[in-house]
Parts: sequence; structure tokens; C-alpha cells
Amino acid sequence: MGKPHPLLHDSALPLQALGAEFPILAQAINGQPLAYLDNAATTQMPRQVMAAMRDFEEKERANIHRGVHTLSQRATDAFEAARATLKGFIGADKAHELVFTSGTTEALNLVAQGLWAGGPGKAWLRPGDRIIASGLEHHANLVPWQHAARMSGAELVILRPDAEGRLHLKDLEALLTPATRVLALTAGANATGERPPYEALLALAARAGALTVLDAAQAASHAVPHLSQIECDFMAFSGHKMYGPMGIGALAGRRAALERLYPLRLGGDMVDWVSYEAAGFAPLPARLEGGTPHVAGAVGMAAAAQFIDQTGREAIDAHVHALRAQAVAGLSQIEGITVLAPHATQSALVSFVAGGVHPHDIGTLLDERGIAVRTGHHCAQPLLEHLGLGPTTRASFALYNTPEEVDRMVAAVARALEMLR
Repeated sequence: MGKPHPLLHDSALPLQALGAEFPILAQAINGQPLAYLDNAATTQMPRQVMAAMRDFEEKERANIHRGVHTLSQRATDAFEAARATLKGFIGADKAHELVFTSGTTEALNLVAQGLWAGGPGKAWLRPGDRIIASGLEHHANLVPWQHAARMSGAELVILRPDAEGRLHLKDLEALLTPATRVLALTAGANATGERPPYEALLALAARAGALTVLDAAQAASHAVPHLSQIECDFMAFSGHKMYGPMGIGALAGRRAALERLYPLRLGGDMVDWVSYEAAGFAPLPARLEGGTPHVAGAVGMAAAAQFIDQTGREAIDAHVHALRAQAVAGLSQIEGITVLAPHATQSALVSFVAGGVHPHDIGTLLDERGIAVRTGHHCAQPLLEHLGLGPTTRASFALYNTPEEVDRMVAAVARALEMLR
């Protein structure tokens, strides 16, 4: 077990045993033990997830929904079992459905495009409508809304954060009008770590008659929202940010809202009937899952959800929060370092800038010491520009990270600044 750290919660995780479940971590990078602190981009997969995917590929692989043979039926059962597991993981009830996508980006595009692509008289978005997106968003929850506004004739307005990166209910109240049709919001800003009061913001928009869209990509690994307890019509998340495989994600939400979406992918498996002139779409969820899905990915994503629950959501949450607090405390002691959103204690990441030093240089020097962090705009350039910043360095934490790795990262940053200044 890793050395207990004073900032760790009493129910600290069995770090050594957990780390052993992630074979990729047992390697050296540039002669140093790997400290993987880029989990906001992609988490690593435990053996349990890889075994579930391998078992599917070796024993059940076939196309789903279209065959009467045994393997096709087994594959279909595995796919639908994965859907059921993930619906339970996010607290979906009978009013909800879950659609598999390639990830959060596709899920958010499915919503944004699906609300205007139905055409005149059918689409949810019409000329003169208002779309509100928060100023904390990843490009994946901003650019699709820019396009939706252009195509539908709606206007896009931004719920801007304050100078510290916080969102406020009163600012949303000021933007809501009878024409507001959508609020798009993140559950956790990937560039700063800010955790907005999304429950209250979604509820406020819903009372105004808007459809509500939540990007839960950064929350799924440690603080996944409970769908039936929030006013959320659409929630998007990815497998690769919750210890699952790449190339798989989900759009979950209220069935009534999902039924408003015009399908993004037209073709096989999403139709009831087809003639040369027209087609009738299948009911949910198939209606929004055209083409052959990533079945092994769905199986792996469900296994990842089970791994999280077996490990313990509260314990994971406490652990990553403690690592973040440790990192903020350490980095704040280094002269010239500015930590973004230091108040965001519910975050699993820390983002910072160092006066006169480019983040790419810091990231390169940390990599020489075996420490993997992310540098750049983190696909949130408008937010960083709003805060008067450029690119940052970001360290993000997962259940397998240790206090010793955080200490190594802080010391390496200090050493890098000594070399670069």
C-alpha cells in the first residue's frame, strides 16, 4: 500500500493492489517509474475490463440484432446487458434510455444536430430561438452549438464565468427568455477543474422550458451524476475517461427528449422498413444507433462501471480530491505558479500556469522524469482566453495515483522552472 498522506481520506484506497490491476503502469518512461497524471484526457484500463473485452472477442463476437445464429444472439445479449449495466450506473429509471456512441463528442453532436436536422415544422430549434452554452465548455460542447445556431437560425449566447471561473445562477436567470430552448453545461470543466452548480443551473433552465444538456465526461470516473435526481434531458459521457476503452461512449437521457432527435447516422439497424422512396425509423434506442456498433467497447465500458462500483465511488472521489488538494498546496508554494480555480475542491485535476515559462517546456521536462501531464488549451480555448490566460499545464488524477506521485510532480515542476528561468 502506498504511504499514507495527511491529506488522504480515512478510507484511502489499497493503492498498491489497485495499481497492480493496471499493467500499463508497471513500466519505466525515460528510466523513471511512470507517474500517469493525464487521466482527464484518458484513464488507463484495469485487467478486469480488458478480460471482459477479450472474452467477448474470443467467445461471442458477431454482429448484433441481425442474425438468428447463436453467436449473433450472444453478442446481442452482451450488448444489451452492457446497456442495462450502464443505465444502472448512472441512475436511469424507466423514463430514461441510453444510446451508445463513439464517445462524448459524438453524443453531444447527436444532440446539437438532432435538434435542428428534422427540418421545418419538426425540428426543436427554429429561427429566433435561444441556445445557452456555458463559458466553461470543452469545444465538443460549444462548436456543435455554434453550428446548430447557424443552421437553425437560433442565437447562441454564452453563460460567462466570473474572473475566477465560477458560474452563477443569477447570470443564467438574466439570460433565460421565453425563446430559450437549450442549456448546454459541463459537470466539470476540463481546463480548470471548476465544478459548477449544475444541478441548480439545469433545474433553472428546465423551469424556463429549455432542454438541458450535461457533459459528464469529467465526472464519470469518480462523481457520476444520478440521472433520475437531476433535471437533465441529455447526458453524455465516454468510456475512456472512466477506466474503459476508447471509441465508445453514451448519450443517456429522457426518452421523450431523445425521441426529439433526428438521427445522426442513417442506414442499417436504425429502420423499421425501407422502400426506394422513404424509410421508417425504428424506436429507441436503435433509432439513434445506425450501423454496426462497437460491441466489445460497450462490454468494456460496462465492465469499467462495475469496476468503479466494486472499488467504491465515495472512496475514489475522496482519493482524487485529496490528491488534488495535495497538488494545489504543493504547487502554490512554488514562486510564480498560478493555480486555476484553487477553490474547486470537488475536482480531480489541477491546472496551472508559470510566469515566463511555456507549458510545453514544463511538460517535456516532466516527461523526462517519467511524469505524464497534459499541456495546451485542453480544447477549451475560449475559457482560457476569457480568464486572460494562454495554455496551461494540467495534472489529473485517478484511483491508481499515489501521494508520492503528486510529490514527484510538484518537485519536478519546481526543478523545471529552475532550469527554464
